[in-house]
Amino acid sequence: MPEVRFPVEVVRGIPVVAAPEEVDITNATELRAALLEASAYGPGTLVVDMTRTLFCDSAALNALVGAHRRALAEGGAVLLAVTGEPVLRILALTGLSSVIPNCTSMEEALAHTAGAARTIEHPSRPA
Repeated sequence: MPEVRFPVEVVRGIPVVAAPEEVDITNATELRAALLEASAYGPGTLVVDMTRTLFCDSAALNALVGAHRRALAEGGAVLLAVTGEPVLRILALTGLSSVIPNCTSMEEALAHTAGAARTIEHPSRPA
């Protein structure tokens, strides 16, 4: 079985975790580690790029929920960039689509994080 990696990079000042085509019990621990690595860039928002992901199971969802809770506790958020219909369906069926914000592209997710950062940094100003 080939090694699956979850690279973390900073795009426009936002940590981004790239997910592979399949995220399941066999690699959810690596996802969790990558999400922790991304959160080490400081409290704030991070994006999980799931635009290539075609399948995720409950272990993957558990890792995402853990990262979401941790980010919220630190005043940040987790955003998902999801394009695959199967992943969108599992997010909808589990109710996570109403808990963890998801966007239809990386561009949308990064734009959303920029707006969120302005709102957090300047709460008295309109976004």
